[in-house]
Amino acid sequence: MRAVWEAWVRELLTRHRYKTLGALSGLVFALLVVWLGLLWALFIVLCTGTGYWVGKRLDEAPESVAEFLERFLPGSGGPRQG
Repeated sequence: MRAVWEAWVRELLTRHRYKTLGALSGLVFALLVVWLGLLWALFIVLCTGTGYWVGKRLDEAPESVAEFLERFLPGSGGPRQG
C-alpha cells in the first residue's frame, strides 16, 4: 500500500507539479482567511511575495544587500556630507 501512495505522490510532484502547488497555495490562503480574516491574509501573502521576489533577485544576480537597497531605494547613497 505504501508503494501505491509513493507512486501517486511522485506523479503529483512530477507530472502535475504546478497544479499541486496551486492547489496547496489556495488551501493555505483559504485557511489564513478563515483563521485571520481577509485583510491579514492578504498582508501575509503580500509580505511573502515580496520576500520571494527580493530573494529571487538576489539569487539571480549575487550582490550585497547594500547594493540591492541602493538600486531600489532612492536616496540611500550612504551618509550625507554637508
